Amino acid sequence: MPNYWLIKSEPYEFSWQQLLSDKKTDWTGVRNYTARNNLRLMKKGDLAFFYHSNEGQEIVGIAKVTREHFPDPTAKGDTWSSVEFAPVKPLKTPVALKTLKQDVYFAQMDLVRLGRLSVGKVTPEQFAKICAMGGVKV
Repeated sequence: MPNYWLIKSEPYEFSWQQLLSDKKTDWTGVRNYTARNNLRLMKKGDLAFFYHSNEGQEIVGIAKVTREHFPDPTAKGDTWSSVEFAPVKPLKTPVALKTLKQDVYFAQMDLVRLGRLSVGKVTPEQFAKICAMGGVKV
């Protein structure tokens, strides 16, 4: 059974549309220890929500880990890690952060509790409920 995650990107830097166009990407530039540790826990085949931060503030798609953690090529040394992702599918209806914040069910979700964390954990139950809210099955 895969684990579930949420990865954030500002759409003007790297958007869901860009991931679809590129077909895969290395998730580089993470400089927070908790987020880095989450990257290091990811396994090939794990699924992650793709979240547009700042502009939009909504979950817009689902990506899959296609390569487990490796040294981030944008950093010196081996302190920071990167993971490769490929797109799986867009959500038919993006799920907004404000919608999640209004639902007590998501009160303990990393996205809601730790708003600045760029790579967070998602429980299987949260993943299933957000997929349903977004009109997709995985």
